[in-house]
Amino acid sequence: MISAEVAIYPLKTTHATDVIESSINTLRNGNVSYNVNSMNTRLTGTKTEIFRSLESMFAEAENTGGEVSMVVTITNASK
Repeated sequence: MISAEVAIYPLKTTHATDVIESSINTLRNGNVSYNVNSMNTRLTGTKTEIFRSLESMFAEAENTGGEVSMVVTITNASK
């Protein structure tokens, strides 16, 4: 198991909240546990599922909002 903290930053849009929410909604289709915070989303799962989920989130944000920045911190350390 690993965990990741991810933040999506849509660029050049007035609909940033919609882009972020759409990106987070892709997690419903995966096998990761996630918790949405005010500044980021924390994911927990297998390495394969975490990276698959991050790719899905980025692709959705890119498709919905165009230019996007994604900041990710990944760890295999337990709490």
